Amino acid sequence: MLMMKTNYLETLLSFLVFFGSALLLLAIFTVIYVWITPHKEFALIRAGNTAAAISFAGAVIGFVIPLASVIANSLNIVDMLVWGAIAMIAQIAVFAGARMLMPDLLKTIEAGQVAPAAMLASFSLAIGILNAACMVY
Repeated sequence: MLMMKTNYLETLLSFLVFFGSALLLLAIFTVIYVWITPHKEFALIRAGNTAAAISFAGAVIGFVIPLASVIANSLNIVDMLVWGAIAMIAQIAVFAGARMLMPDLLKTIEAGQVAPAAMLASFSLAIGILNAACMVY
């Protein structure tokens, strides 16, 4: 019985390291994403802009899906951090690509138009899912 408790305590440290690192990566992603987008997501969301909430949520979930896959498949914490950074780059690339496909994207999101925001969110989720599938090794 004592052996089982010890094993749980040993894995608790690993959990805390991976979970804490994942939260740190999520915070870094959020800061970078908010920084690269010219509009102020949090201000728009606080003001009730559904389009901003949809597009931001899509980006966050699109990042977290591959991050979860990375955590489940990582060999160690460095492996997780490296592949987590790659997931971050992929989501930022989605935003850049969507802006090229829809030049008025920022204006439409700021105006609260849901359709372009939903399209951006769907791109973010699609790339996140594909990214997660490719990060299984």
